[in-house]
Amino acid sequence: MAPGKERVRMMQIRYFKEYSRFLNRDMEFKMYGHAGRLCLVVPCQDGRFFEWEDRHMFELLQDLIDQGRIQFVTVDSVDLESWSSFDATTPRMEKQENWVQYVMQELLPSAKAKAGKDAGESVMVMGASMGAFHAGNLFFRFPDTFTQVLALSGLYDMSPYFYDGHVDFNAYQNNPCGYLSNMDPAHGYIPKYNRAQAVFVVGQGAWENECAADLRKLADICWSKGIQIQTDFWGYDTPHDWPSWERQIREYLPQMC
Repeated sequence: MAPGKERVRMMQIRYFKEYSRFLNRDMEFKMYGHAGRLCLVVPCQDGRFFEWEDRHMFELLQDLIDQGRIQFVTVDSVDLESWSSFDATTPRMEKQENWVQYVMQELLPSAKAKAGKDAGESVMVMGASMGAFHAGNLFFRFPDTFTQVLALSGLYDMSPYFYDGHVDFNAYQNNPCGYLSNMDPAHGYIPKYNRAQAVFVVGQGAWENECAADLRKLADICWSKGIQIQTDFWGYDTPHDWPSWERQIREYLPQMC
């Protein structure tokens, strides 16, 4: 290397395809970075594991990745068979729950091993739009695993999407506003939530009305239970769209890794 020249690290990107017994199919995922905090990224509704790469989101975080502060694993969704389907609630939510178990019991153990992490080490989870719902749901359900969450423009009361009015156990446990509303204020999860770094963000611009209302509802429920989460409402110039989420990840991620 020539004198005075700095070595430029190329972002390490790895692709994997592994069979899931929970989903009975091969599931693809990618990993970005070489060291640092492991963060699970969930795509937007019906999105694929390569969505954030296609949107150049990781390029915006190149400095953090190059410094070895953070690394990412991007999961594939099954939203087309769950939240985007108009079938009966029971099979849709069975698919959703199978996806959750895939993440917890198959994807994360594999990703941790590939990232050189201990099996019991906690991780961060992040997503925008439907990805924010998934991120929040994973955080609230598994606070030992997810000790940081960054959720951008999500919905958290999923009851309007149980179209036939049927709420079984899988539907219930994938509706954060539902199960948090019924949580005992003495529940052992609440101190874990309060030790975590939980950041929920929404804009107040175009296409954000429903998400802003849901975040207010989530914030009220959490306040009533003594759950301390950070809820940030950006301005009326912040729509439900990728440019907003680009600004927000640059604002929050450096504070979280």
